[in-house]
Amino acid sequence: MIRDELAAAIETAANDAMAGGELPHVVLPEIVIERPAKHEHGDYATNLPMRLARSARANPLDLAKTIASRIPMSGAFAAAEVAPPGFINFRLSPAWLAQQVAAILAEGEHFGDINIGAGQRVQIEFVSANPTGPLTAGNGRGGTIGSVLASVLQAAGYDVEREYLVNDAGTQTDVFGRTLLARYLQLFGQDIAIPDDGYPGDYMIDVGKQLREEFGDRFADAAPDAPPPEFVLRGIDIMVESIRADLKRLGVTYDAWFHERSLYEGDGLYETAMAVLRDGGHLVDKEGALWFASQELGEDKDNVVVRSTGRPTYLASDIAYHYDKFIVRKFDRVIDVWGADHQGHVSRLKAAVDAIGVDPARLDILIYQLVSFRRGDEVVRLSKRSGNIVLMRDIVEEVGADAARFFFLSRSADSQMEFDLELAKRQSSENPVYYVQYAHARIAAILEKARERISSFDDGDVALLAHPAELELVRKMLQLPELVQQMARAMEPHHLPHYAGELATAFHAFYTECRVIDDDNEALSKARLKLCAAAKAVLARALTLMGMATPERM
Repeated sequence: MIRDELAAAIETAANDAMAGGELPHVVLPEIVIERPAKHEHGDYATNLPMRLARSARANPLDLAKTIASRIPMSGAFAAAEVAPPGFINFRLSPAWLAQQVAAILAEGEHFGDINIGAGQRVQIEFVSANPTGPLTAGNGRGGTIGSVLASVLQAAGYDVEREYLVNDAGTQTDVFGRTLLARYLQLFGQDIAIPDDGYPGDYMIDVGKQLREEFGDRFADAAPDAPPPEFVLRGIDIMVESIRADLKRLGVTYDAWFHERSLYEGDGLYETAMAVLRDGGHLVDKEGALWFASQELGEDKDNVVVRSTGRPTYLASDIAYHYDKFIVRKFDRVIDVWGADHQGHVSRLKAAVDAIGVDPARLDILIYQLVSFRRGDEVVRLSKRSGNIVLMRDIVEEVGADAARFFFLSRSADSQMEFDLELAKRQSSENPVYYVQYAHARIAAILEKARERISSFDDGDVALLAHPAELELVRKMLQLPELVQQMARAMEPHHLPHYAGELATAFHAFYTECRVIDDDNEALSKARLKLCAAAKAVLARALTLMGMATPERM
């Protein structure tokens, strides 16, 4: 990327200046390249001279002049300008910018790919809602963040696996089983109330009816407080099928579905993980329970892993699950995308990963905040038959998968967000989803119309592109690889919707200011059609990374 080339050139210039006696010999800090907030300050800037000033015992403006004088201005860069109090600003060459149109077209759907991941194996686990009810709108936000982050990491050169953890063991599964059996028995006329801590949603009646169709009265004599395992697991499977279908509606798919109960079966992963903790001196028996001695690893308190009843806690399952991820399946890095209600679990899981012999830095946990909904100025609640919750499927049904994904992604994960349902459905430029997709469709229409008048523009000379609006559009397109790098390193996929909107704006500005097809200037027309084709490709890549459609017509 041009940003990396610039950083290397600055480093070489500074080292050459030290070798030549123009600068004192000092250790260079990391060279940070930024895009100036104001375009008049150039395309890139570095504050290296200000960061060197103290160690070099020199005026930062003088340092900037010395370093800038040694940076060759050729190829991509046209000028290196020194600005107070010690910046070096760089301007890209208009001729080089124009040539990048051909480079973008050559890369096509792979434009934006980089290789900072170098094939490292990364697992992203996201959503993983208990299969005891339908997915909520919050799960939709987590699903969108997780799936887009996975796409971004793949574009950055990582080998990514997407996984859903099916929580089909533990207390919630027991409650689900007793609730489901009560609904099933009610269908046979039995006066059985659902448990006080059960799931009251009408969806449980539907699952009970499906089980009656499949099993008939086979379990009609079952004790209400002891649902048969086969009955419960089939109910869980039905819920997982529903969850899978809802996620597919949102455009979210997985490479693997991991069942929690498998931790306690077969190879005995749970026992193995607990043995590793015990051998390391991290388990303590006290108060009739088994505790993870996490205080020794920096936690403010120890945590129970096996209750006095002998049942493992949620933490115990998570330890075994992450033992499987890191030790058994050997992922280089694991990313868990969790809702805000799991915030308190982060540090103890990091401590547990440390205790099983894995560097906690290899585990990243991304927490996303709540979603609220409104229609214009009106705050709304959406619920059909599932209790006092907003269902993900209702959101997708009302606004469509593309709008849902765009809006869910449009704020940083650590920010609460308001989702305006009316805006998401609006067919106008006020709706950012419509605005971006319309830009793609508009370019498709331009290219289709051009074919009626120009048989081919493959021989178009991009060197003819010199209008400020043309070059600004190229600048915006060239930001995508840098953005992929930034998002992959910071785990911040929310930048994509904003970038797509800015790219659409740059295209609309170009289209307004520059006549694409000019019968009096076929050469310029062909060059501008190439620019349109490149813009279409980059817009399509941004939309595809977000898991959205790239419409040819709207």
